[in-house]
Amino acid sequence: MRNLAGALAELSELSVVAGDSPARGEEINPQFSRPGRLRIPALQMLTLVLSFSALFSTACGYHTAGHAHTLPANVQTIAIPAFVNRTQTYKIEQRLTASVVQEMVTRTHYHILNEPSDSADATLRGTVISTSTSPLTYDSQTGRASSALVVVTAKVTLTDRQGKILYENPSYLFREEYQVSRELSSFFEEDSPALERLSREFARTLVSNVLEGF
Repeated sequence: MRNLAGALAELSELSVVAGDSPARGEEINPQFSRPGRLRIPALQMLTLVLSFSALFSTACGYHTAGHAHTLPANVQTIAIPAFVNRTQTYKIEQRLTASVVQEMVTRTHYHILNEPSDSADATLRGTVISTSTSPLTYDSQTGRASSALVVVTAKVTLTDRQGKILYENPSYLFREEYQVSRELSSFFEEDSPALERLSREFARTLVSNVLEGF
């Protein structure tokens, strides 16, 4: 890849060769300083320079820092113990915890522990406060709900080893619309595919919020 400064230097001396000389009787454009050569005006040159700068910046891979690198530099190991369940939804805390751990492992460079540890630089704790489902649309033939709004509320905190709060949301709200193929009451059943999907999306959103909170 050519050096950007060299490319811009070449661009500053850019001239465009005209295909044919002006026809007899045709007014000669004052931009032509010599027959057959077109000098680019300063304003157009500036526009081209800026455009090439953006192009080279993109081509060379310049980008903002990834979200996986936004926590304090001293945080290398994060413990994610099992979430606490304050609802009647059976084992939802297990599904959510597992999904959050998996999301952190795949999206970040941190060493993740699934239990409290003195060796952890930070600890992410969660408490599931409430879950609910509300029908949005109904199947005209069966009368059953065909889509539903699912809401999960949780308390989430991330603290360092000294107990300092790095991230906190006492009422983290996740809600999403889902298509349902079974009775709505079975949405939060342990083997429900919809619950598995919800857990993954909950984890993806939560991890993004935690990492972007800095």
